[in-house]
Amino acid sequence: MTADAPLTRESFRRLQPISTPRPVSQLPDRVWTDEDWDRIRLGYRARDMDEKWQVFVEGDVVFMHRSWTGRGAYEASFAPVTGGGRRIASAVVEADGERYRSIGDEYDRLMMELIISAIVLGEPAADLRAGLVELTARASGKSDLSSGVVQHSVLGLRSGS
Repeated sequence: MTADAPLTRESFRRLQPISTPRPVSQLPDRVWTDEDWDRIRLGYRARDMDEKWQVFVEGDVVFMHRSWTGRGAYEASFAPVTGGGRRIASAVVEADGERYRSIGDEYDRLMMELIISAIVLGEPAADLRAGLVELTARASGKSDLSSGVVQHSVLGLRSGS
């Protein structure tokens, strides 16, 4: 496989599909450019134990799996937008709390966009990162959560990455 060959389901060991899909009612508003879509279609492989996500595409569906367990967390179906680019038209999240812990549709919307933007595309995504920290703090009832700890534990990202 060359460096520009897309990752496929077969590129990863022990992937498990979402067992209990739940539709995500809040979807990102972002329209990814055609160039972004070309990069997204290549997928993403976690490079070390600290990274949390594996991503691959089949057709128009982006599959996001946890790297350690191989369990599916999100499946986002993309559709072309008039004038160019693509947006998420529908998505599902793993609803089994033993397999993946979600704290609601707002969180899922943010996580899908963060995985694609910050991890797959390598964008800074500062607003999305701040939103993740805020949602996580709100859900935990703690106002003193470290931004770096939240981002690393949930996304596998360090504050500056």
